[in-house]
Amino acid sequence: MDPIVEAIKNNLDLSQNKPLKLCVYKALRKTIILGDIPAGERINEKELSEELNISRTPIRFALQELVKEQLVEHVPRIVIIVKGISIKDAYEIYDIRKALDTLATTKAMTLMDSQDFDELEQLLEKGDYYNKTDQVDNLLQNFSEFNSFIYKKSQMLRLKAIVTNLQAYLVYFRDIAIRASERRSLALEEHWLIFRGMKNNDVEQITLITHEHLNHSLQFVIKEMERRKIE
Repeated sequence: MDPIVEAIKNNLDLSQNKPLKLCVYKALRKTIILGDIPAGERINEKELSEELNISRTPIRFALQELVKEQLVEHVPRIVIIVKGISIKDAYEIYDIRKALDTLATTKAMTLMDSQDFDELEQLLEKGDYYNKTDQVDNLLQNFSEFNSFIYKKSQMLRLKAIVTNLQAYLVYFRDIAIRASERRSLALEEHWLIFRGMKNNDVEQITLITHEHLNHSLQFVIKEMERRKIE
């Protein structure tokens, strides 16, 4: 079997009760972002339909969505050309996240009450437990909940939507990176430092640790992208 088609099949999750077109879209999206369909590769709707043994309609939908996201490019009278995510894109996304995460955290800090801080502390303690007991999937969810909590308390919903869209491109790499025990423990330490900065109303510490935290995450993402020969 063609390795590209095999990669798409491996990412095609039909176990969830979702329309086929969304499953195909998510599978193609993940395969492209992870570099298993290299930039410059052509995607032929008809051939892919035959290889996956599904109709062309869900594939056409998926490709249209990926064109909107600029992960692929439609070249008139030819085919769909994969653009994918580059290392340059990763740097850009993390630079934007540094600014937005810092803004959300400092804003949340001014709006949170003692009960909110207690809830955030309990979330971090739960993360420590998941890390010590090697519950990696639960820890990944815990990290997402930490970020979501801060954005919720910032009351800047548009900001959260922007960051969610940005992070979606790199979430696969982040999840791969965070599975390394070294990165998991360091990320937890950094979350605790951000929490303490918020409790101390220390904008300088929050800014410093947030940037440091995202720089460390970026290093792991870039390393994984390079391993996959994504330029």
